[in-house]
Amino acid sequence: MKKIFTLMALLTCFMGVRAADWVEVYKIDYSTYNGFPFYVMGYVPEWFDGVMTDFGANYKYVEVKDDAEETSDYIVSTNNGVQYYRIALESPGWHQYFIADGIPTVMDGQYKVKAMVKASEPVSVNVNMGWGWGDGQQAGGSVSIGTEWEEVEWEYSSIAGASCNLVAQPGGFQGTIEWKYVIVYENQKEQRPTIWQEWLTSDGQPVIDDGTPIANWMGDAETPWPDPNVKYDDQEKNYLICAWGKERLRNMNDDGGWDPFPCDIEQEADGNHMFIVHGQAAITDGDASAWDNQFWIQSPKAWKAGEQCKIHFRYKASKAVTVATQVHNQNPSNYLIWHAIGDISFTEEWQEFDNIMTIADDMGGTWSIAFQLNQNDKDAINFCFDDLSWKSMKLDEGYFVAGCNTFDGLEYDFDNAIPFAYDESAECYTATIGEKGAYINQVMISTVRGNDAAFKSNTLKPIGDILNDPDNWQDYTEQSLAKLTLPGAGKWKIYLDVDYKQMAFEMLEGEIIDIPEINPNPTHVIINALERDFIKDDDHPDGTGQAWDNQFWILANRPFTVGEETIVQFKYKASIPARVTTQIHSTPGNYLHYAAIGDVNFTEEWQDFEYNFVIPTPQNQGDMQSIAFNLSEIKDANTYELKDFIWKTADGLESLIDQTGSKNFYVKILGGNPEVFDDGTGITNVVKENTVPTVTYNLAGQRVTKEYKGIIVTNGKKYIAK
Repeated sequence: MKKIFTLMALLTCFMGVRAADWVEVYKIDYSTYNGFPFYVMGYVPEWFDGVMTDFGANYKYVEVKDDAEETSDYIVSTNNGVQYYRIALESPGWHQYFIADGIPTVMDGQYKVKAMVKASEPVSVNVNMGWGWGDGQQAGGSVSIGTEWEEVEWEYSSIAGASCNLVAQPGGFQGTIEWKYVIVYENQKEQRPTIWQEWLTSDGQPVIDDGTPIANWMGDAETPWPDPNVKYDDQEKNYLICAWGKERLRNMNDDGGWDPFPCDIEQEADGNHMFIVHGQAAITDGDASAWDNQFWIQSPKAWKAGEQCKIHFRYKASKAVTVATQVHNQNPSNYLIWHAIGDISFTEEWQEFDNIMTIADDMGGTWSIAFQLNQNDKDAINFCFDDLSWKSMKLDEGYFVAGCNTFDGLEYDFDNAIPFAYDESAECYTATIGEKGAYINQVMISTVRGNDAAFKSNTLKPIGDILNDPDNWQDYTEQSLAKLTLPGAGKWKIYLDVDYKQMAFEMLEGEIIDIPEINPNPTHVIINALERDFIKDDDHPDGTGQAWDNQFWILANRPFTVGEETIVQFKYKASIPARVTTQIHSTPGNYLHYAAIGDVNFTEEWQDFEYNFVIPTPQNQGDMQSIAFNLSEIKDANTYELKDFIWKTADGLESLIDQTGSKNFYVKILGGNPEVFDDGTGITNVVKENTVPTVTYNLAGQRVTKEYKGIIVTNGKKYIAK
């Protein structure tokens, strides 16, 4: 007999489909700043009368330091007072910069952005919304900017992370772009009323459970520590402390460093008690000086990916300063990830912080928020905190299933997700979903219910194809945003064995869709990529080549729509290990965006590649139809081999490329045009330098006409077309 899992009492009232509204979730007014307020990625927009101004690709910026290799008479300051030399370039470069950061986002969210902006000449600019810098952690958008002040608008969908940024990429644009403000809206549905449970006590228990206080709150600093001499490594008492401090050279350890300690509590003149870190002057070399002095707000529990936390605290300092925040593991100073609740700007007066933090995938296991007190200022500064509070969303726990019909427009209703119940005869949990008139063909199975984002973040996914067979058990794993496409629309019974982590599916009513057999296209593509840096001179000691001088494309049989879910598979190897980046194109050679299926790292042995590719917002022009592989990230000549291609829709109902022949594969060799791969011999024709046609590209790898103005690449050499 399998172990019975006890489900909590569940809300079962029917709420119906909820209307969605655009709700403002973030706004930045640049007139409230006197300099660039974000992380600098090599380019520093400047401030004039409260307007953030991008002076184009003719400049670069170098931080003012004693050992700066280049200097200039013109100096730009960021909002934090960091200074940069503005240096004119001999030829235009490529630039990007943040226009927003710390945007609160939710799993599978849809967002609309409005910005007041103008340019010296009309231009389309890529603006990416990102929740990380890895594969699949950014959504693209294209913004058309005119020459008069205008509020422009664009959207993003299928956002799969929290605390996003917006990065503008004017690239090689040489004109001026001016920004006044940015506002972000979320397409929100009305949520079930939320109960927030507060955590921070002397005994590690929730302060409030269903509205009833059950313990003393430690976060207000009015209650003395239960043991002020508690040691940092005392496992029994360590994590009952809600506030930790670290001061340079205090509480030294055997390794020559210094450890955190229960934060000091001091009384203000008005009798209020507060937590205080008496920061000492930071002297550690480099970025490490940021954590010479630190403060932590500690939680008595670990937070899972997808959970939402309400964070509240009061704060001030003896000097105005901005500090960064991080997420740490259970031990204060045990680093987990670099981002938490964004940068906090302290003043000499008390301020209050209130925000909801969604635990992103890379934040799972969060125990504390760390304040890097010397991130931007190495002076001795006192930092004061009070009224610390974590609140967690109280959710139904167990196993739940919600369904939709992608063909008939039936939407998910997560509030009324159906609970699994233990079936004695089947010795597992079962749930039945769908009915005549409301058949479903897709489900999501989650371990929590009560909030849409939390539901989507705690889903289960089978490893293998879903079949209409209650005896076909598939192992499952935890995976955020797992949408399970069923082999037909109907009424389904789902079996869940939580002990063995397996699930099975059975259609009770409806019609099974005959899923076609999709076989790999066996075309063996061999690409003799030529050395890309064959032209060198005094100004270009590393050569003038680009990563896209040699390219390969997989071309789908049709354009895609935004949000389509596809699966890309193939085998690959190379004669020399090489990193290959991928881009989104419409037809081969018509560039749309720099990020597609991530990097493909070739080795000398055959490897299997698989990527779940959700089609992002189209970039710049046309519709996405092909994936480009940049085969010249390394300078050397190299032989790349790929075979056994599958590109299909995630539901397995459509092959997006032919299963025989080579018409879906294109190749470009140094300086040439994209051409259909010649599978008559299985080897592409080697293009010799003296037969290279005169074809012109811009720095994005797009073919351009002779009327194009700006930096161009012809036969591997850069020119400026005026």
